[in-house]
Amino acid sequence: MLETPAALSRRDFLKLSSAGLLGLMLTELHLDYVLAAEAIKEGRAALSGISIYDAPSFNARQIDILNRDQVVPITAEVAGDDETAYNRLWYCIGNIGYAYSGWIQPVKTVFNAPIYDIPPTGILGEISIPFVAVRQQPNSLYRTGFRLYYGSTHWIQEIVINKDDETIWYRLDDEHLQVSYFVPAEAVRVSTTEELTLLSPDIPNELKSIYVDLAGQTVMAFEDEKPVLMSRLSSGTKGTRTPRGLYRTYHKSPTVHMSDGDDGKNQTYDLPGVPWVTFFTGTGVSFHGTYWHNDFGHPRSHGCINLPMPAAKFIYRWTLPTVPPQERYLHKPGEGTNVQIGKI
Repeated sequence: MLETPAALSRRDFLKLSSAGLLGLMLTELHLDYVLAAEAIKEGRAALSGISIYDAPSFNARQIDILNRDQVVPITAEVAGDDETAYNRLWYCIGNIGYAYSGWIQPVKTVFNAPIYDIPPTGILGEISIPFVAVRQQPNSLYRTGFRLYYGSTHWIQEIVINKDDETIWYRLDDEHLQVSYFVPAEAVRVSTTEELTLLSPDIPNELKSIYVDLAGQTVMAFEDEKPVLMSRLSSGTKGTRTPRGLYRTYHKSPTVHMSDGDDGKNQTYDLPGVPWVTFFTGTGVSFHGTYWHNDFGHPRSHGCINLPMPAAKFIYRWTLPTVPPQERYLHKPGEGTNVQIGKI
């Protein structure tokens, strides 16, 4: 489970949220982001033109600029000088300078041994390097022009060995586009059955609950009165606000290709492999992992609740219904774990 302040009860959380003090409390407790077990060592620039400064401040001197998908070493995490900022976290980039964390995705570079026993139903895989180029055929010459990013999840349907150069590839299925494409097998970590099982199975579902504080841009999960997860989030922005109300997590998918249309000219977002999607409305509003920004604490989604990867996976595994490892989507109307979005 992810770390939370043990002394903070569900009642305390709701009182702070109602008083509009939750964001202040998070800052004072240094809980501006999900507390991870391991220090961040690498970051990927999620967009072009990210400035590097000689101090952790937007008022400092700019000394360099990062290009999109540039991978840089992160040697420290520090608080910026703006005490009123919703996200004060800055990264020390090697020995160069400092960059605001909001547009740098924390990543790792982990290469994997291929898995040859792929079941007919396929198996779930997770990109384990900062990014990987997608190919139309199992050959590096067949470019497609797009990439898959660290932490995104995809269905592996087949393993293919290119006999010409002895490279090993996975064929991935994209049900949204109804196409298949190929990535090097070493770039994908195959999910195990154990990591998709229900968390806290001994806790009755009626004692589990999730509360989203939209004003404080925070989510907290409880087992009765005990908090077991706290994380910053990014909810829907103007025009696509996250709906308030009481809901249940009644349908889920471990990976979804999210977009706002099929016409590339009119699309404002097109996101393959969005991981750990826990829906709570019939219109597709959900909790899910986020690889296109790291700027949690401020509304910036199209209605869903953007979360850091560990928090999204926790909610996906901790709530009901539990999705069997080889199921691509599970829909159980009337079931699920209770969710409260905003004040009721």
